Amino acid sequence: MSLPPIGLLTVVTFLPAVGALLILLLVPRRHEEALRWGGLVVSLATFAASVPLWTGFDAGDADMQFEELLRWMPGLGVGYHVGVDGISVLLVLLTTFLMPVALASAWHAIEDRTKEFVIAMLLLEAGMVGVFVSLDLFLFFVFWEAMLIPMYFVIGVWGGANRVYAAVKFVLYTMVGSALMLVAILALYYQHGAATGTYTFDLPTLTRYVLAPGLAQNLMFVAFALAFAIKVPLFPFHTWLPDAHVEAPTAGSVILAGVLLKMGTYGFLRFCLPLFPDASVDFGPWVYALAVIGIVYGAFVSTVQPDLKKLVAYSSVSHLGFVMLGLFTLTPQGLVGGVIQMVNHGLSTGALFLMVGMIYERRHTRLISEFGGLWAVIPGFSALLLIVCLSSLGLPGLNGFVGEFLILVGTFSVNKWLAAAATTGIIFAAVYLLWMYQRVAFGEIRHEANRRLADLTPREWAVLVPVVVLIVWIGVYPKAFTAKTEASVLALIAQVESKAAVARAPLPWWASR
Repeated sequence: MSLPPIGLLTVVTFLPAVGALLILLLVPRRHEEALRWGGLVVSLATFAASVPLWTGFDAGDADMQFEELLRWMPGLGVGYHVGVDGISVLLVLLTTFLMPVALASAWHAIEDRTKEFVIAMLLLEAGMVGVFVSLDLFLFFVFWEAMLIPMYFVIGVWGGANRVYAAVKFVLYTMVGSALMLVAILALYYQHGAATGTYTFDLPTLTRYVLAPGLAQNLMFVAFALAFAIKVPLFPFHTWLPDAHVEAPTAGSVILAGVLLKMGTYGFLRFCLPLFPDASVDFGPWVYALAVIGIVYGAFVSTVQPDLKKLVAYSSVSHLGFVMLGLFTLTPQGLVGGVIQMVNHGLSTGALFLMVGMIYERRHTRLISEFGGLWAVIPGFSALLLIVCLSSLGLPGLNGFVGEFLILVGTFSVNKWLAAAATTGIIFAAVYLLWMYQRVAFGEIRHEANRRLADLTPREWAVLVPVVVLIVWIGVYPKAFTAKTEASVLALIAQVESKAAVARAPLPWWASR
């Protein structure tokens, strides 16, 4: 029997895993330079393979594209079903773009067990891409759980002094949510089978099924939502994040902030909204409240952090609160802004972690009080840090402004008071980011060790410049990215409104204008 042809999505998903296997079998442990180059080449090849997803994507088509469907376990209704739309294609490209950046940043930072580190990062990439392309709930859950293992080792083996504690905390939090989500997946599987006579895990089939409003739908939504809220992380499920970020190596922090957190927001968008539309609307006020609390709380806590890495970690709680706010407005502006802000956060916060790692390699400290006057010593580093900070706080002309503006426009159309409360998060972001930058880059040099710092190396320029180029590109010409997602977002809103009882009822009190 001939094997079916291998599609582009399968290549992009499994190429990192194949590369990891080849490195495991063919490259000796003692050849560290070959291991580093091998990992970088595989990740660059994966990015190159993913570019046709972007160039060949039809922005006007709201349906899944590059689909592949194979019968895996037909007796159980399980299939190998993958595809991308305007929402997931951006996240796949973000993943394949950031992985070579992360591996290049770890060139000299990881000197112990280099072979295992490269393999873990490549397997992690395969798991993350698999999550974004899966259109079968069983397949999605396999990838969702599989990516935990390499991330656990990245934090627990190559992290800081409390790395084991942080790694175990990360896994335990995620596993609690995953267990509840698995129960909800099985409940949805059996309920659909009992109602239609067809037992399937196929996501497009399940999203066409109108689940009756009520307790069953609410419980399933809560189970899915808890798993995704922990991953985002949505306040108050965020307490694992600062530990994981602070203890993870720089490459791990870049991937954790840049991609892994987006799996939570993507989960709400891909699963909760279309599968449980009534519950999504009913629980909307709670999501709004937690998102706004997270925006303000994350900004306040970031302001008082003495550690650069903790400041950036808590800023993620604030920025991803904006994403959650946009997604649950169920407006075109809010959802497009939320999707773009996922990409923006991955670029801006990923770049911040890269630069914190670079300065840590030079000074072996992340305390803000240990710096000052760096502009006079390392102007290249200081200039790029300023651009990235301005991007993160949402300066017009850079990427962060586009996403936050669209989210606030969508929020204002739902509730002007929520929009006003969320806007304070932008003000506070300017406070903690610019105050941090002032203490690090300006003023007098207070420590002699800072006078001997070396500016960015050619490798570090090569790592940072592509990220900065995208930051400016999205800020100046966002249509290149928003146009890819608009059709899919409009189709999702129409699907949710057609299934939700609220579409035929008066607006609830919290949506009053």
